[in-house]
Amino acid sequence: MLETSARLLRLLSLLQAHREWSGADLAERLGVTPRTVRRDVDRLRELGYPVNASPGTGGGYQLGAGAELPPLLLDDDEAVAVAVGLRTAAGQGVEGIGESSVRALSKLEQVLPNRLRRRVGALNAFTVPLLRAPRRDGVDPAVLTELADLCRDSERLRFDYRDHGGSSTRRTVEPHRLVCTERRWYLVAWDLDREDWRTFRADRIDPRPPHGPRFTPRTPPAEDLAAYVAQGLSTRAYAAHAVVRLLVPAEEAAQRLSPADGTLEAETARTCLLRTGATSLDVMVFHVLFLGMEFEVVEPLELADRVRSARDLLSRALDRGARSADPDAAGPGPAPRTPRTQDGAGRTPGTRSGPGAA
Repeated sequence: MLETSARLLRLLSLLQAHREWSGADLAERLGVTPRTVRRDVDRLRELGYPVNASPGTGGGYQLGAGAELPPLLLDDDEAVAVAVGLRTAAGQGVEGIGESSVRALSKLEQVLPNRLRRRVGALNAFTVPLLRAPRRDGVDPAVLTELADLCRDSERLRFDYRDHGGSSTRRTVEPHRLVCTERRWYLVAWDLDREDWRTFRADRIDPRPPHGPRFTPRTPPAEDLAAYVAQGLSTRAYAAHAVVRLLVPAEEAAQRLSPADGTLEAETARTCLLRTGATSLDVMVFHVLFLGMEFEVVEPLELADRVRSARDLLSRALDRGARSADPDAAGPGPAPRTPRTQDGAGRTPGTRSGPGAA
């Protein structure tokens, strides 16, 4: 006969495998009496598992839904399927579930047996999900789970970091939180060498263990770290910067913009300032236009010149399109052929020398 703890796990596994069991069937599977089954069911209920029982000869036991999610037992195939699904979700950066996927994957891989780790690794290495276009700057889920573990355990992290130019530097940081925004993962950490908060792209991080020691977490640089990272990316990461005046209240602009569009600052009751960035001033013109709000360029003055150039370019394109659609507005061109009369002289009833002349 199985020990009580092992028997409870076996009972839980049976209840999760089928929708409903009779007491006699469970007793036979576990090698105990129906009375022992009833006591074990009561123990599962005390542990938080909602086991429903229906009386009578046709009744039985069924695992129900509870207010909280209790621990689940997974067989080998189920564990591999969940791990692969979590890795896929983490790598795709799906909005709203990316960070949760990394946390769940970290917990699962911590307890996966080695034989299952190899299966999960093989499936990820030799399968290609057709969910989105592949990214060259995708981050390895193994790196994400390692970073998540260090954030959870408050352990110092040493890594090599590649900047946008490809240069590599060794960093030592106190990792605080992973943030997923714009389909990229970022690590918010306290840089010990620079003594300041820094944001690192996870796909450019190459961990260099061993890590540690443990540290006491500092107060984060902002309550909303997603907005903190997005606002930083909207300015620091770009070569061109600008300030534009939006002719709408700051509250309205905040509802229509995302943190990645830039940083808003209330100016008057009807206007606000947007500090934003782009790869160039030409790209900045279209970035501002696509915001869909009336605006004025505050700085730099070169951006105002680019806006005027874009306006003239669009105006000429519209004029050409209008002339193509309306031949009468096409301007001077070849004279139309004159209708000819029966005598072939080219005279018409409306000419002075024609038959109808006064």
